[in-house]
Amino acid sequence: MLLAGVLGLLMGLVMGLTGAGGGILGVPALVLGLGLSMTQAAPVSLLAVGAAAAVGAIDGLRHGLVRYRAALLIALLGALFSPVGVFLAHQLPEAVLMGLFSALMVLVAWRMLQREKNLPGPSDHGTASWAQKNCMLDQQTGRFAWTAKCSATLAALGAVTGAVSGLLGVGGGFLIVPAFKQLTDVQMRGIVATSLMVISLLSLIGVAGAFHAGVRIEPLGWVFIGASVVGMLAGRRLCSVIPARALQVGFASLCGVVAAGMLFNALR
Repeated sequence: MLLAGVLGLLMGLVMGLTGAGGGILGVPALVLGLGLSMTQAAPVSLLAVGAAAAVGAIDGLRHGLVRYRAALLIALLGALFSPVGVFLAHQLPEAVLMGLFSALMVLVAWRMLQREKNLPGPSDHGTASWAQKNCMLDQQTGRFAWTAKCSATLAALGAVTGAVSGLLGVGGGFLIVPAFKQLTDVQMRGIVATSLMVISLLSLIGVAGAFHAGVRIEPLGWVFIGASVVGMLAGRRLCSVIPARALQVGFASLCGVVAAGMLFNALR
């Protein structure tokens, strides 16, 4: 129980600091730390991620940082494609799922290290010129300019995120945060807040589907879930005082270490 609490706290803390990393660290924590199988860990991780992300998203909404229209579009497409991932997860062997998870973590770590440095500024606007990114903020209104290219980009991101979420039991933040940084000119605080809203919606939809299918969570899982919410609250308070680049490098390094552990576990 104590180990479950500590691991849940750490997962929530990372999620609050980066807007990602919840599921991608929660599943390995449950598998490697608590001895659950991938199929047992997925619903626990999703509920922990969803509950913690909801807390962070509400905080982001209060501060006007969430791009809620974009979040709703991504979550809608994610919900439609999540069952595809769930179906595939039940067709693949455990070792294959762990191998896929490890490969994704390595990719995420690389993408995090490749990110541009956060550009300083009093607002949530980026400084990229028009047409450099698929989705751009209108500098007058501060909202996305909803072009066909922007809508298609966010819809595709939602579809991929939903499929991966269903397949591996992750919230999708590890895909959303790097993708938003690459494809939009939203600054890091807005990316984190928007990512948390998408994660909360996708995760809670996934959990509802799991409960409908008869999945039950043991007391150990509830301890992990409660601790993750506490960690999220702490992470949201700390994210304003830790440099964004330090968070990126630290998260990427952690992903690399955990990926190695998951791969070793899959090959045993």
